[in-house]
Amino acid sequence: MNKMLMRGGLFIASLFFCMSAFSLTLDEAKQQGLVGEQPNGMLGLVDGGSPQAKALAKVINGKRKAAYIDIAQRNGTDLAVVQKLAGEKAMAKTPAGQYIKVDGQWQQVR
Repeated sequence: MNKMLMRGGLFIASLFFCMSAFSLTLDEAKQQGLVGEQPNGMLGLVDGGSPQAKALAKVINGKRKAAYIDIAQRNGTDLAVVQKLAGEKAMAKTPAGQYIKVDGQWQQVR
């Protein structure tokens, strides 16, 4: 019984290792030009995106939106104002080579 549990545990651990080996970090996605910052404080897919980039953007945007809602509620301000300020800040600190969306078009920061 213990050997079966151990094998099962090792199998599950190897699955997590494989999944993490193929997962994409935010920095990697930005450096590869897969995602970029938008004026609304959310990540956008630069060229439609790979399934990994789409999944990453969905997770990050969910976390960002939750944080923006919290900030807006704590400060008694509109969510759109918080998102706009966050977008401006994120775009301003985007390093050269990565992408931002300006007037509806993706531009590589120079």
